Amino acid sequence: MPITIIVFLCIFLLIGLIAFFDFYPVLKEWLGRIYIGRINDKRRWNDMITSIGIRWLNNTPKIKVTDNNRLVIIEILKRNYSHRAIQHWQEAAILLGLNEYFKKSGDKKVIQEINEYLFSKLDKSGQWIHKPNNVDAAILAYAIMKLDFIDSNNIKNALDYTWSMIKEHIGEDGTVQYRRGMEKNRYVDTIGFICPFLICYGIKFKKSECIELAMKQIQEFELHGMLDQSSIPFHAYNIDNKIPLGLYGWGRGMGWYAIGLIDSWSELPNNNKYKKALEASVIKFARDAIKFQQPNGGWNWAAPRDETRGDSSTTATLAWFMANASHIKVISNECAASTEKALDYLRRVTRRNGEVDFSQGDTKDIGVYSMHFSILPFTQGFSIRCMNYIFNE
Repeated sequence: MPITIIVFLCIFLLIGLIAFFDFYPVLKEWLGRIYIGRINDKRRWNDMITSIGIRWLNNTPKIKVTDNNRLVIIEILKRNYSHRAIQHWQEAAILLGLNEYFKKSGDKKVIQEINEYLFSKLDKSGQWIHKPNNVDAAILAYAIMKLDFIDSNNIKNALDYTWSMIKEHIGEDGTVQYRRGMEKNRYVDTIGFICPFLICYGIKFKKSECIELAMKQIQEFELHGMLDQSSIPFHAYNIDNKIPLGLYGWGRGMGWYAIGLIDSWSELPNNNKYKKALEASVIKFARDAIKFQQPNGGWNWAAPRDETRGDSSTTATLAWFMANASHIKVISNECAASTEKALDYLRRVTRRNGEVDFSQGDTKDIGVYSMHFSILPFTQGFSIRCMNYIFNE
């Protein structure tokens, strides 16, 4: 065979391979969305999304890292396209959701999957097998603490380590950094990462300094990370000049603030000195967030902008917030109605196999947000958590 033909065939095959890697993910996602939103029965929907959560706890799907949809073979070769090493906050969401499901179902398969997961994370002394370095591990520690069949004293080594790791992230202003080396900016994500754990751990082991730190983290962000007369957060703020950074009303940032707020409020006993202050924050945020809920029941990834795309991760976390906030009498009706609309939206963006679709991808930096919307374990977990919480009431 002449060498020119061999070269031509090699070039043809290379072009075909590049085209395949570009086209296959698009085709797979398109096929997955056929008959999306056709699950009309709420209990069947709950069973389906929960079954996905059970499967994902120990076998998580690859999560796309890059927004690039062209020449993706280059990203794959550089190992920048996707990864299976899921973040702690995503694992925590699945675990929180399955725990809420287990409370009423007693499903033995769930116990089996959770125990397998715990064996992969904790050693016989109750310490982390691989000690985490970043504060998002705190929400995972919180999720493990919430397992009713686990004695917190048996995992105290891991919990103590998590508290000491958080302390190592405290900056010069007395609040917790998102990452070491990010001394000057405080991210809204961190409120959701650490505050529920700090309050739960502080109450369980009588460490008042943990509760004080959680409240300082929330209160400082409310002072500097929001507009006057509004409880909708920016992405972050600078501790030197107190200027808010990133997008006002970034959807998942609202979700992180909502998680930190409502779970912290729920963990505090009624006689705690901070209970009323947190409740006032819950009420204010609930009323402000509802203003941005779309007619279809969802929240957009840039919540104040009606023309932006809906984000299931925002909607799932705010649904959880609203479901819990509905127990506060003065906002009960509006929060219950908001929860119902949000869950209806999530049901209508669920694929026929039970995967909740259209979640914004991972954020790259302050002000640099993903335009890729697909499945996300975090969203699946909070959808499961909220739906089963309602069924358990």
